Amino acid sequence: MKKNKNNCTKPISQNLILTLLALYFIPISNSPLKKPPPLPILPLPSSPQLEWQLSSMALFLHFGPNTFTDSEWGTGRADPRVFNPTRLNASQWVHAAKIAGFNRVILTAKHHDGFCLWPSEYTDYSVKSSEWKNGTGDVVAELALAAKEAGVDLGLYLSPWDRHEPSYGKTLEYNEFYMAQMAELLTRYGEIKEVWLDGAKGEGEKDMDYFFDSWFSLIHQLQPRAVIFSDVGPDTRWIGDEAGVAGSTCWSLFNRSDAKIGGTDPRYSQGGDPHGHDWVPAECDVSIRRGWFWHASEAPKSAVELHDLYYKSVGRNCLLLLNVPPNSSGLISAEDIQVLQEFSDLQKSIFSYNLAENALVSASSTRGGISSSQFDPHNVMKEGIYTYWAPEENQSDWTLLINLQEPVSFNVLQVQEPIHMGQRIIKFHLDILNEEGTWKKVINGTTVGYQRLLQFPTVKSQRLRFVIDKSRAEPLISHLGIYMDKFSIVSSMSDSTSQTSLNGSHILQKSMFNHSEIAAI
Repeated sequence: MKKNKNNCTKPISQNLILTLLALYFIPISNSPLKKPPPLPILPLPSSPQLEWQLSSMALFLHFGPNTFTDSEWGTGRADPRVFNPTRLNASQWVHAAKIAGFNRVILTAKHHDGFCLWPSEYTDYSVKSSEWKNGTGDVVAELALAAKEAGVDLGLYLSPWDRHEPSYGKTLEYNEFYMAQMAELLTRYGEIKEVWLDGAKGEGEKDMDYFFDSWFSLIHQLQPRAVIFSDVGPDTRWIGDEAGVAGSTCWSLFNRSDAKIGGTDPRYSQGGDPHGHDWVPAECDVSIRRGWFWHASEAPKSAVELHDLYYKSVGRNCLLLLNVPPNSSGLISAEDIQVLQEFSDLQKSIFSYNLAENALVSASSTRGGISSSQFDPHNVMKEGIYTYWAPEENQSDWTLLINLQEPVSFNVLQVQEPIHMGQRIIKFHLDILNEEGTWKKVINGTTVGYQRLLQFPTVKSQRLRFVIDKSRAEPLISHLGIYMDKFSIVSSMSDSTSQTSLNGSHILQKSMFNHSEIAAI
């Protein structure tokens, strides 16, 4: 009998059997999926604003005919031939900034007198009419090259008020003139990271309407990575004084629609606005000397004074813009460089080591549960803002417990928020566990932002409790640090004399500068 071929069963291939067996024995993962980050809370910083904030400090360079005429606000009538810095060395300026921890330099390319530190094609009142390099020099070009070689960001100040330009006071003509000069600066010298302008103008000067929106659009078009500083932004704002001091509460949030360049309430600028719709962080400008331009009769602040300003600017969620003016030879004076170096050494001696670095950290709750390393409370011991602790949603207790593993003395608290997720914290405090086993409050604080530094009398404890009392949304903490600062101003003296305690040695050094010696530099 013949077999029916249609009824024959085909053999299963060996490869298929092995594949089916492999699939059968692969374990199905039962690990939970990651919980996504919390929603950011508006407003948020742009990428250039984040880069600006992370730089913390910038060096301002006021330089021009005023340097040679012993003036602050030039009239615009000084002979351009007075500008002759025979030893000008822009690399020295940049080096002085970099070794002191300043990652950005900003030059007064044109101050109120209208004199241009570059050979503008729209005016003869510039370096091309000076005796410096027989009129062939370009200060902006030399600084741009030096900054690029050193890896330091470059910013430029172009004064809207121009006391020399004949078209000033003629709204259309002058705005055309100003934008043409701005275009020169933003297309000749490589990448510009900050454009600085203000509403300064003397009483009784000609009326002028500045086309700010057109200026801002041009700047963002030609230098999209640049932040624009003015009294009210759009990217960074003036703190409201020239003392380098921010409000003890300082929001990066701001309402630009409620502010006007040249006419904003300084108290609003100092504190920002917890209900603000715009992200416009503050910049604290101050000079190392009494004046903004170099004067032979003036001496610099001490390193300890600069350190105090650091707490009151960078330590209050702002950028410190410290003016260090080159002298009439074209160099930053030796005594200014000495103070900058002492300031840098002092900062390093305090902030180079976080006394809580090896602490054990726990929290009242953790987003995604205690097994979630993404939002683990120990993230607050890591440097940077892009890792952070996040609590669970809908909690009323936001607490971090820190076990230092041994008693530690400290007098400075550092707190940072991941500001790319928005500024959140309204109020917080720090407790320590005392010898009696009870919690004792050490310090209260308000806003945090990119960085908050708080000083207090020295305490000693093994266990700390950081509590967020109020927040715009679930608070996020990217970093906590504690430090011992042994270098405080113990007595207040004149600008030319200060008493400091230098790194580790407790040697008291008086910074006193003879005015005749300064004049010879």
